[in-house]
Amino acid sequence: MKKVTVAAAIVLMSISVVCAQKKHINAEASKIVWTAKKVGGTHTGEIKLKNGYLEFTGNRIAGGEFVIDMNSITNTDLKDAEYNQKLLGHLKSDDFFGVAKFPTSSFVITHASSFKGNKAHVEGELTIKGITESISFEIENKGNAYLASLEIDRSKFDVRYGSKSFFNDLGDKAINDMFTLDVKLSQ
Repeated sequence: MKKVTVAAAIVLMSISVVCAQKKHINAEASKIVWTAKKVGGTHTGEIKLKNGYLEFTGNRIAGGEFVIDMNSITNTDLKDAEYNQKLLGHLKSDDFFGVAKFPTSSFVITHASSFKGNKAHVEGELTIKGITESISFEIENKGNAYLASLEIDRSKFDVRYGSKSFFNDLGDKAINDMFTLDVKLSQ
């Protein structure tokens, strides 16, 4: 009986491996828009996906991994070139994302529900500045694209500048700990 159970488990694992379908994401056609808020304003910009894939088993995301190029961060709301470059330099510095030491961030899917309609729930591990935290969000399939909006707490990744979580008496210099990534992954 034990041999039959072990054999059945091996067959089931083999079937799931054979049925998994890996879909590479087109990094050039994909888009990640970031939004950060502070007292008295908002900044927005983009950041590029370096590479990534989604893996499917039937109607469920079985896995996936994405690498984000932190050096590609841009700002889209500041029209003055000097202020724009000043902000980008600050975002790339150790005060924020420390891109000289941490040129990439990553996300690895650990679990996902089956799609119901065109939506599924995704859980995974996000790594920024070498620190990994679990996050979850909803993903939507629209044709050849997958859309998601992620709320990220920067304080969990040691991004301290202007954070009330680390500094008192910031007044109108405070920057919200939460920022948003609106993601469009294209095949």
